[in-house]
Amino acid sequence: MPSMLRSCLLAGLLAGLSALAPTAAASQADLSTVAERSGFLRTGRYAEVIALCDAYARAYPDAVRCASFGTTPEGRPMQYLVVTRSGAFTPQAAAARGLPVLLVQGGIHAGEIDGKDAGFLALKQALDGLAAPGALERQVLLFVPVFNVDGHERFGAWNRPNQRGPEQMGWRVTAQNYNLNRDYMKADAPEMQAMLQLVQAWDPLAYIDLHVTDGAKFRHDVSIQVEPLHAGDSVLAADGRALRDGVIARLNAQGSMALPFYPSFVEFDDPASGFEDGVSPPRFSNGYFWQRNRFGMLVETHSWKDYPTRVRVTRNTIVALLELLREHGAQWRADATAADARAARLAGTPVPLDWKATDAVRTIAFEGYAYSRTPSEISGALMTRYDESVPQTWQVPLRDALVPNHVAVAPGAGYLVPAAWAPMVEPKLQLHGIAYRRLDQPLAPAPVQAFRAEAIAFGKQSFEGHQRLEVTGAWAPETQDLPAGSLFVPIAQARARLLMGLLEPAAPDALLGWGAFNNAFEQKEYMEAYVAEEVAREMLAQDPALQAAFAQRLREDAAFAASPRARLEFFARRHASWDRRYGLYPVLRTDRAP
Repeated sequence: MPSMLRSCLLAGLLAGLSALAPTAAASQADLSTVAERSGFLRTGRYAEVIALCDAYARAYPDAVRCASFGTTPEGRPMQYLVVTRSGAFTPQAAAARGLPVLLVQGGIHAGEIDGKDAGFLALKQALDGLAAPGALERQVLLFVPVFNVDGHERFGAWNRPNQRGPEQMGWRVTAQNYNLNRDYMKADAPEMQAMLQLVQAWDPLAYIDLHVTDGAKFRHDVSIQVEPLHAGDSVLAADGRALRDGVIARLNAQGSMALPFYPSFVEFDDPASGFEDGVSPPRFSNGYFWQRNRFGMLVETHSWKDYPTRVRVTRNTIVALLELLREHGAQWRADATAADARAARLAGTPVPLDWKATDAVRTIAFEGYAYSRTPSEISGALMTRYDESVPQTWQVPLRDALVPNHVAVAPGAGYLVPAAWAPMVEPKLQLHGIAYRRLDQPLAPAPVQAFRAEAIAFGKQSFEGHQRLEVTGAWAPETQDLPAGSLFVPIAQARARLLMGLLEPAAPDALLGWGAFNNAFEQKEYMEAYVAEEVAREMLAQDPALQAAFAQRLREDAAFAASPRARLEFFARRHASWDRRYGLYPVLRTDRAP
């Protein structure tokens, strides 16, 4: 882009933001941000957030409270603002008044910091009546300027090399190297544990997660994704579509080109491969909240738009949300409460655990730039080069017809966690607000459903500090003894989908998948080969049926026949010494409450 054209564009953007800037009550110098004072070229350090939180509470004592909801591993307070003109400044007051709660979060990836500066801008305008008039009388806004606070203070100019502005920004992950937007379900990070406690206290109707994309160069400036929409409760899914489409319509009316899907190519770096929509797993914010029967929205401004543009678009998004909750929040909150009641009646019904796109493809017009794909003299790989001086409309495929992938039938009564494993599961249930009770008396014998793994595959490398695990198998009736101190987790509760997401082995972010039960799938006792040889001969001599089964397996399974270990294990599994707990998932299902 020629330098004169870029200068003119920047001047126009700054003028537009200045036109939005409030006057009168909120023009106090102590409420302006580094971003505003620099013409949206820079962003402030976290000390500014602390100061602004207190300053807003002083400037608007009738409408703002400043509070902390946790402390980071490096000792920093995690600040948030409670903003409302309803007088409901506590979770109890908001619930008693039936007010919808909107939680807007910036800086979960602290290099993607648009949400912090846009949030303060939108907040100031809303408080002064210059944006979303009347909205704060009908809802409670919780604003978390920066979620990943320690990452925010790992400040530098090249922390986001594929992003235009601000001049310096924070780091993607926490001081403990956690990516918080992979942590909603497993909740390892202290920051996430604090956030889930905040969520548990306030029960926000909508949780808005403000990001900036990675990826290619194109003209669309933002994407908006919401669940429930494809997934979850059907009534809430219709509301979720209205929420998403309402935000997109308001953004486009202000000059945006908003997308309803995340613009990541199906094949890396190849625009011609097009796009695929999906439902994020619950490790992500927008994949987590639909399992609580609440709305999760992912907002992704485009990294190659400059910072003034991205802040403006993010500000517009926040204002659109305030307006939509002003108009529909009461009804959506009632629908969410009804969805809670329906979720408590899921026992015995099929429940999708995750979703996938079908092969159905449609062609869409996507606003990009002219590009070429040629071999790189640097890497030797085929690479894409964009010409931002030549706008071009791409005709590309989109797969956005989604169907359930894994489906589980909800247990008739709930889940049982044996006492030995209860200390690993109980803290997660508490963090997610899932009801359970501890058994005072043993259950012996108890008719249950048990899951035994037929195939076990451990991840070959660490991911977010865990060795992932995949198992295949099935639930089947068994009788088991459970000692006192075991947990009973009823399915008849509002968070039944979240409970299944935690405990069903096929769920994408189940505790099993994150390695919480790896020990149960490691073989600890075994029969040495020379002993197994002797035992096998004795078993064959005593059991003609076993002889026939072994011979048939040798004839029909070449891999088995070629594996000495598999052949010996064939007999070891049938011997009395075999560990009957090996591969047994240490969570049971029951159709009868104890």
